[in-house]
Amino acid sequence: MSSNPNLDDYMQKGMYGAKETKPEERRKFLGSLRERVVIALNQSQVIEATPYIEIIDAMKKNAGAKLYLNGHLDYSYLSKYIKEANQVNMEYTIVTNKDSDSEIGLLIAYDYAINKENIYVGEPKTETAEEESLKEEQKKGLFTTIGKWFSK
Repeated sequence: MSSNPNLDDYMQKGMYGAKETKPEERRKFLGSLRERVVIALNQSQVIEATPYIEIIDAMKKNAGAKLYLNGHLDYSYLSKYIKEANQVNMEYTIVTNKDSDSEIGLLIAYDYAINKENIYVGEPKTETAEEESLKEEQKKGLFTTIGKWFSK
């Protein structure tokens, strides 16, 4: 029995839901994709008493983006960011995935890819720290380095 491929796709969609690209990434980034994210906070950062200035600035600078909030967090923690989003007329969505809980508490994302490299607030910059320690080693003279060899 040969059937039309479009009919098969339609039946599959009806039985199992629409096909989704990168479902694991979408679960982590509250329904969005990593390449679309402007800035993100972990749940522990969202729980802090005062809102992050970086998030408020990002709301002001990215008017066409949308705020995604993790629905597993208590509303009292999310309300300060919802208030700020309302002040700058930014759309927001509270995302609750019953199957999994993302460590991300909040993010601002576009509907299209922007490919921003560092999206996490307070993200440790290991490369620059390593580069700084290397520069410090280079600043020290030859005798200091030789002295370390003999002192061991």
